[in-house]
Parts: sequence; C-alpha cells; structure tokens
Amino acid sequence: MRFHLTSPNSKASIFLSELNSETYDLLCSHHSDRMASKLKQLQSKATLASEFLSKHGTAYYRQLLEQNKQYIQEPATVEKCNELSKQLFYTRLASLPNRNESFWKELNHVKDLWKNRKELHVEQVGIATLFGLECFAWFCAGEIVGRGFTFTGYYV
Repeated sequence: MRFHLTSPNSKASIFLSELNSETYDLLCSHHSDRMASKLKQLQSKATLASEFLSKHGTAYYRQLLEQNKQYIQEPATVEKCNELSKQLFYTRLASLPNRNESFWKELNHVKDLWKNRKELHVEQVGIATLFGLECFAWFCAGEIVGRGFTFTGYYV
C-alpha cells in the first residue's frame, strides 16, 4: 500500500479519469520510448566509464598509492586497523572540548549578527539565504532517500 499526496477528487485524478484509453496508451508508449532512450544513453555511458577504468584504473590506483604512501601503515593487518580505528575514535573524543568552544563562538557571532541585523549588507543576507536553501535542499534529498527514492509518499 502506498499513500499519495493527491486525493481522488483532485484535478489531476479527474483529468486522468477523463482520458480515453487511446490517449492513455499514447502517453504510456511515449513515456516508455523516452525511458528506453534514456536507458540506452545510460548504458553507453556506463560502458565508456567501464572501458576507461579498465584501461586507466590500475595506473590511477598505483599513482594514488604512491602519492599517499606516507599515510600507509605497514604491515596492513587487522590488528593495525583496529589500533588505528581506536586512535581515530579517541582523538575525535579528545577534540570535543575544542569543538564545543568553537560552537559557542559561532553561536555568539550569529547572535551578534542578529542584534545588528540593520547593519547587514545585501551580500551577507544573500549568502545566508543561499546557505539556508542549501540546508533545506539537503534535508529534502535526505527525505527522498529515506522514503526509498519516491516523491509521493512512504511505502507502508
């Protein structure tokens, strides 16, 4: 079962119920032709990417390892990985007081900006607005992913 945002009496559902079968078949065939075309494009791009990786992937991998060899721990064992994992965890844990202090500094800065909002420039307001829109867009993207990549509702 799936919930939809449109009600049975909405203009969209009335319009769809008024379509005759020929028009519906035409719309469906046009949609499936367009979908097949997009699928072929996607397949050809995936094939090109696969060919590129098979030719150049190994060289890129070796170059990447060579450039970052100072970060590689030898021997690469499970014990070494566990040790590094614990080092990362406790290093992050030890950095919490500094992060807390930075958070309060940032919050106080935002409070000061809000108190003196009449002195803000259009550029600063625009940047803040774009940041807010970006946060909202990421929230919406997360909601869509969480619903299983559907726009209309949750699967129940």
